[in-house]
Amino acid sequence: MTYCVATRVDQGLVFLADTRTNAGVDHVSTFRKMTVFEQPGERVMVLLTAGNLALTQSVVQLLSEPSDPDLPTPWNVPNMFEAACLVGRAVREVHRMHGSALGDFNIEFNCSFVLGGQIAGQPMRLFQIYAAGNFIEASTMSPYFQIGEAKYGKPILDRVLTPSMPLDEAAKCALISMDSTLRSNVSVGLPLDLLVYEKDSLRVTKFALIDHDNDYFRMIHSSWGERLRQVFAEIPDPQWAPVSALPLGKSPMRSEPPLAAGHGPYKSVHEPASAQTLAQAQGGQAEPD
Repeated sequence: MTYCVATRVDQGLVFLADTRTNAGVDHVSTFRKMTVFEQPGERVMVLLTAGNLALTQSVVQLLSEPSDPDLPTPWNVPNMFEAACLVGRAVREVHRMHGSALGDFNIEFNCSFVLGGQIAGQPMRLFQIYAAGNFIEASTMSPYFQIGEAKYGKPILDRVLTPSMPLDEAAKCALISMDSTLRSNVSVGLPLDLLVYEKDSLRVTKFALIDHDNDYFRMIHSSWGERLRQVFAEIPDPQWAPVSALPLGKSPMRSEPPLAAGHGPYKSVHEPASAQTLAQAQGGQAEPD
């Protein structure tokens, strides 16, 4: 499995990806899931991948070396929208080549991508591309995308990330999101690829390959856990009111136990039938049909 996150803030773009892949506990490997397409001064695009490694590598290969030299590439598409369309077409081409064979082995066509960057004279844009080749774009209301094991790192992004956040703070937010995922899911692992793109720079200026010896990430790992425990301890414990004082609408919903035979609506299966009881009450004379 994997975890990748990308954010778009006013000052730039942040891309972060782990490198762990596994096909069972005995087949854990390291593969980099970030690919950079760069022409300094003209364009920068970053592609993050998640899902079946064979499929995502095929997509990256088609983008990097198309079978037809006349086909568009990330280095010559006119805008970022066309770049996202290009990735989508590559995904569908890989599905055409391998989808039916995977289906014969009951293997899901599982892959997803995040593409972001900037072309000279145009704004920064960020897209998420799905396994069907369709995609959506980030906005000021939804300034980030996650692929892979997204659930563990989502809370910090939802609570902290805003479009106006400084670029380095956005990178810190992404790293904390990754640390939370590493803490809770062993299928995500170091080293990490971190790329921070500064708006209108049109070149890669900030990149780090983060491993176990990275002092900054080790500091985040230790201090984030400590601060969470500190804040947790500072929050007051809950205060309880007696259950007997709760109004009816706020008391627990209860299921009443069955009553003894003959003392309520719950009757024993050994009780006489109602028709027999009626006949006995009338002196043995049952009503005619």
